[in-house]
Amino acid sequence: MTLVVFLAALIGGMLIGLPICFSLLFSGVCMMLYLDGFNAQILSQNLFSGADSFSMMAVPFFIMAGEFMNRGGITKRIVRSANALVGHVRGGLGYVSILAILVFASMVGSAVASTAFLGAILIPMMVKAGYKRDTCTGLIAAGNILSPIMPPSVPMIIFGVQAGVSVTKLFMGGIAPAVYMSVSLCVLWFFVAKKDQLPKAERQSLREVAKALTDGLWALLLPLFILFGLRSGKFTPTEAGVIAAVYALFVGMFVYKELKIGMLMDCMVSAAKSSSVIMFLASAAMVSSWMMTVANVPAIVTRILAPFIEHPTILMLVISLIVLMVGTSMDVTPTIMILTPVLLPAIKAAGIDVAYFGVTFILMTVMGLLTPPVGTVLNVACSAGKINMERIVKSVWPFLLAEAIILLLMVLCPAIVTIPMQFFMGG
Repeated sequence: MTLVVFLAALIGGMLIGLPICFSLLFSGVCMMLYLDGFNAQILSQNLFSGADSFSMMAVPFFIMAGEFMNRGGITKRIVRSANALVGHVRGGLGYVSILAILVFASMVGSAVASTAFLGAILIPMMVKAGYKRDTCTGLIAAGNILSPIMPPSVPMIIFGVQAGVSVTKLFMGGIAPAVYMSVSLCVLWFFVAKKDQLPKAERQSLREVAKALTDGLWALLLPLFILFGLRSGKFTPTEAGVIAAVYALFVGMFVYKELKIGMLMDCMVSAAKSSSVIMFLASAAMVSSWMMTVANVPAIVTRILAPFIEHPTILMLVISLIVLMVGTSMDVTPTIMILTPVLLPAIKAAGIDVAYFGVTFILMTVMGLLTPPVGTVLNVACSAGKINMERIVKSVWPFLLAEAIILLLMVLCPAIVTIPMQFFMGG
């Protein structure tokens, strides 16, 4: 009955138009009233502890780093470097987009931010070169869900805090799936380029390639520096966020000189707004999470999933279907915060590696960014590509299918995630 109260309050709050953070808070209060009456002290303690985490401090710094990179000219130079390398092949700007997204994802960690920043640059460039607007917008939308998978990743930080698992291990586990997804998009784009007879750009000379790579060197060094530092243990994910923000600020102001002092306040205000939404969601989710634990909801869900616990692969397939359905109507952060404490006991009972589950689970949740009616990335891509939702849904589904195949392979063969994870961790 407690689970029914929680779901009714959560869904009811969303139906009457409450933001998801207030719906979560409302559902927690409703469970509190149902179980033992309202207690303001418990409510305030959980609200505070939800955001009181050292790992969560990384979130605003990575978001701020993305703002500095976009306004400081780093984003443009990533695109130019990618274009110099692969822009001359048929449909080359598609490969440029995938490569630029992969590099940019390794610095920002947010699919929405990555779509907004890169979509504004890449989509007009591709349309001007003769590409179909719908197809290139679909590619940009699908490619940008790499951002929550490739480290650093804001959703991985949130999952790590919720599940009590090493954020660094999650980061290292996300590298291989991000590469797999990039390769799958490149393979699909090869056939799209051949079918649509997309134009080839003129091959750049070695001197031009060298100039583009040299100009973009400062931008390209940052993800390598962050990954090296995380793998070697030189700094924590939170410290990596600080380093990324300071590095992007320094390069934008003193190397590329495109980031002006007058822009800093706008960057910080924008980062603060985005961060505050995530932090308040974390606080509200902690209230619901604590109440679900008190009401023994995770144990109830574990009993429901008990028939599958002896078969980990089937359990993961069942969870995939549940999460993919939830993802069609709920954003990534609340999905992670609500489902992590509920599903984790069943995962542990089945003997599934929690870090592997975290990486796979996050991929499940971010695929919801490409499915209506919520589809946050779809909405941002529509704006960047100047097309409506109906057109982008038609163009994005082949890319989404390619990514779903990668997810299925990860579920059926966990070793393709766990072995690279152990390698990058130095094990």
